[in-house]
Amino acid sequence: MGQFREVRAGRRVFQRLYITLMLWFVGRAIVAASKVDEDVKREFEALPDGLTFSLGVLPDGPRMVVRKEAGGKVRYLGQGKGESIDLDMTIKHMQAFFMIFSFQESTPTANARARLYVDGGVPEACAVVRVLDIVQVYLLPKFIAKLAVKRYPAWPWSRHLLGRSKVYLRTVTGL
Repeated sequence: MGQFREVRAGRRVFQRLYITLMLWFVGRAIVAASKVDEDVKREFEALPDGLTFSLGVLPDGPRMVVRKEAGGKVRYLGQGKGESIDLDMTIKHMQAFFMIFSFQESTPTANARARLYVDGGVPEACAVVRVLDIVQVYLLPKFIAKLAVKRYPAWPWSRHLLGRSKVYLRTVTGL
């Protein structure tokens, strides 16, 4: 019955790099949107001070960590190694995360298909998902954002144009 060679799964370098870059950009965009958009500010005001949440991939994939500090300030903490996480939102595997962040599958659909695990409070997780939806509307063109969110908002053009410009500028510059 001999020897069996152990076969390991591929590393999926492109997917890992893409997801790492997307999480970095989305993490910074959440901070930018918290300074620009009233709906995002309102969502963060409802969250308790010191709440730290993360979004990542199982088993050891990329992760972004964001904290709401006292006074309503929101900070992106990168990978957040060593941070105490209050709300951990994790997606089952790299392929599921890639489908969500390449906009082949919306967040609600992924949730319905049990691809998303939440360890923490459900109200806080819902608030974070609403923030992610708003950020996606700002970051993505309309035809792609419609695939990513459950309902595309009927915002006036000024909010789309000015808000998008401000969010992009703050995300890229880190202001």
